[in-house]
Amino acid sequence: MATQRIASASARGAVGHSSKKSSLNPSNRRILQANAPALAEGSQSCRWKSTPAIDINSSVVSSKEGDKDIISVVKDLPTGERRTDKLDLSFLDHQAAFKSKTTWEVLRAYVVFNLCAIRPLVDHNEKLMKLGQAVLGKALFGAIMKRTFYGQFVAGENRAGIKPVIHRMHTFGVKSILDYSVEEDITQEQAEKIEMDACVPDAQKDSHNPEAVPHKGNYTGENPTENSISDQESLQENQLNVSKTYLDEIKRYKAHKNFGDRRSGVSSARTYFYQNEAQCEKNMETFLRCIEAVADSTNSTGLAAVKLTALGRPNLLMQLSEVIVRARRYYQEISGQEGFVHEGKVSKEAFEKRFKEKANYEGNPDAQKWLSNMTADKKGLIHLFSWSGLIDSDLLLREVFQVPNLKTGKMENMMNVLTEREEEQFHNMLTRINTILSAASDLDVRVMIDAEQTYFQPAISRIAMEMMKKYNQEKTIVFNTYQCYMKIALHSLTLDIEQASRQNFYFGAKLVRGAYMEQERARAEDLGYEDPINPNFEATSEMYHNCLATCMNRMHELKQYGNDMEKRIGIMVASHNADTIRFAIQKMKELGIEPDERLICFGQLYGMCDNLSFPLGQAGYSVYKYVPYGPVNEVLPYLSRRARENGGMLSKLDTEKKLLRKELTRRVLTGKIFHKPEGDYVPVGFEKMPRFNS
Repeated sequence: MATQRIASASARGAVGHSSKKSSLNPSNRRILQANAPALAEGSQSCRWKSTPAIDINSSVVSSKEGDKDIISVVKDLPTGERRTDKLDLSFLDHQAAFKSKTTWEVLRAYVVFNLCAIRPLVDHNEKLMKLGQAVLGKALFGAIMKRTFYGQFVAGENRAGIKPVIHRMHTFGVKSILDYSVEEDITQEQAEKIEMDACVPDAQKDSHNPEAVPHKGNYTGENPTENSISDQESLQENQLNVSKTYLDEIKRYKAHKNFGDRRSGVSSARTYFYQNEAQCEKNMETFLRCIEAVADSTNSTGLAAVKLTALGRPNLLMQLSEVIVRARRYYQEISGQEGFVHEGKVSKEAFEKRFKEKANYEGNPDAQKWLSNMTADKKGLIHLFSWSGLIDSDLLLREVFQVPNLKTGKMENMMNVLTEREEEQFHNMLTRINTILSAASDLDVRVMIDAEQTYFQPAISRIAMEMMKKYNQEKTIVFNTYQCYMKIALHSLTLDIEQASRQNFYFGAKLVRGAYMEQERARAEDLGYEDPINPNFEATSEMYHNCLATCMNRMHELKQYGNDMEKRIGIMVASHNADTIRFAIQKMKELGIEPDERLICFGQLYGMCDNLSFPLGQAGYSVYKYVPYGPVNEVLPYLSRRARENGGMLSKLDTEKKLLRKELTRRVLTGKIFHKPEGDYVPVGFEKMPRFNS
């Protein structure tokens, strides 16, 4: 029973990361849990209690005789055999796209997409929905939404209610990624206040200055913001330029009120705001419920998605990201190599030699200990710091992120000194992450760690890679997400694949175009650092295809070694772009990667781009729909984002509307207005046709 398995996995996650520091006593966390809204009756034992999982079993189903373009005449589908249709790579086959839909559902989609093309309606959709609630009342408004926007983009109100949707998609070859999509409905002013409270370090609450860049680990032992040409006449002009670029880059990782509402300009990604530790516990419980539901409904083929900003205080992610940037600078000053530490292939011995030449090393036990703790292999250094020690032990942030000053040899903090409360919050966040991934590993569910804004992303990516190292020893459980509108996307992806190879763990990547483009560009311009986004759509598509090709070429190389070595890399192609899907399929054919090997899978949002998802699933490819669910009056922020996203993709809307119109016409002319969808496809990863138990 998944409920029992997830409870044991969750308990291991909690115990495995408990702290021995007096300031981080686990009992402090239990006090918070007792007050958390997600917990029942305040009972401590309820901390890990799971709700009943979705009761969908997999078994052989006898198909029915009927219309042969819909129903196979095969009675019992033996293990290993599945029906597959020929894939039309134009993705304009309306019959294949909508055979899983009733005529009412096709008509509803056509109406909803036409409404999404009305710009004033989309621009003011939030106000209109709130007005509708006030005028009609929540009950009547909810009933209308269920028959229109809600019915199109949300699968149901609760886990029991979405069972028929999940089952029907399975029988047409499409699997599910579940997401409980209730979002906070707060004003911009509230969001800005909450964000600033959460992102400003405790020690700077009364003196926060986002322009200040204090010295941490600079080898001169001086504050670079206070140096001038007059007192550094020997400093070359290019060094000044590098210093300015470095200081501008550091500003990215400071909280700014003008960008406190992280929802601004973002339509395709959910935003979590930190309010307290109890809310983070509630978010963790929601992720655990989704993992449990996926395990019982997808026959160990499922995926779940998590956001790290839902599990802890964002200030900690910003500070960790800043440390990573400072560490690269420190590494460059010592080794002369630019970029990431494990990119330079600098040996530990060479690093130690350079350090001895520059600093007071002899007789300095702290500096010697620091050098001995660096992570390295035969190719050279991988990390300056003990990230594994931070993830798996009781080390505090202030203990891990210290470096010797290259002038004095004294140890210096690379990040703001955290309060005991902040140290506790960080370890709580790691405990939640470990709890979720322990449960996922136990239940054989893969977890995608979503990408977020660039000022969080270095920390998110580093934590994701450390979690891969921990949980991806036997198969790919943890996936990191790469936003291909980023200029550094291919560089980051290549280095992460290299690290997985060097440290011998399975690598998982979810490739997306990205969700924060407008916000990122506005923030970079306003704060004065380089725009991190590719210049145009074509450059982003090229980056996406290069990232995908890099992964697939590495799979092909590994395949030559035999022993299923190619399975050490898994890729989710999360895209609504037909050209990108075609590129992936063509590349798979070139490299001999079969659709049912589950090395490459595809993903689209529920209610969108059915002309991509369902033909792919029916042709035998591994494909997923991101399936949101939640009470109708509580998912309005999600629906608002879907309306805005569709309104911003008018060309794709035109294509879908044309296909929907053609399918409606076909059904009218052929007398199939009352078409009842009955699929007999077996999703990739399932051994037999799934049966739905009501």
